[in-house]
Amino acid sequence: MAIDLYWGSGSAYCWRVRLALEHKGLEYRSHLLKFDQQEHQAPQMLAMNPRGQLPVLRDGDYVVFESVGILYYLDRKYPEPAIFGRTPEEGGVIMRVICEYQAYAEPSLMQLVRQLLYSRDPAWGEATKEAMAEAMHRAASEARTIERRLAQSDWVVGDKFSATDMVIYPDIRLLLRALATPAARELAARFLPLEINYPALGRWLDRVAAVVPDTAHEPGI
Repeated sequence: MAIDLYWGSGSAYCWRVRLALEHKGLEYRSHLLKFDQQEHQAPQMLAMNPRGQLPVLRDGDYVVFESVGILYYLDRKYPEPAIFGRTPEEGGVIMRVICEYQAYAEPSLMQLVRQLLYSRDPAWGEATKEAMAEAMHRAASEARTIERRLAQSDWVVGDKFSATDMVIYPDIRLLLRALATPAARELAARFLPLEINYPALGRWLDRVAAVVPDTAHEPGI
């Protein structure tokens, strides 16, 4: 049966699934949808995911959505190489760190990305400036947690490339792209340069890119 992936450019959530598919060496049909034309809201897409969100993966007659759910499905269906560990204990730690990241780091990081890369309003009021400064503070704090992990290991969890790395890597790449925009000059000074403030994180980004070179750099937004 063929795997079909429905995804959109610039989405960290879609990027995660593409990393997993490449790492597992799975062949799939790529369906790149255009967010600005609302193709992800088309009737045939809503039939697969009533929430109208991407990514959506169809494997034969089975459909799954939500990026971490897709990663888990792929690992159960196609277990080599494993991305949720080899033992229940390894899997538990991987899932726990993903949940921690989604709860404590991702909301602030995605707030920065949305405002800096996707917002059509170039003017920031004082409330927006304060909210962005607070989001940058929280994101930098959580990045230090990841930095401490990577200072002790090549990967965020354990000694192998895992679902945790796949979840976090696209977000960090998009954050760096966001911080390179002119509007982010003051915010970027709290995070960059990466090689000084987060050297282990920078080396990890290079390692991930070496493992999955074909999908290490997302197409333009």
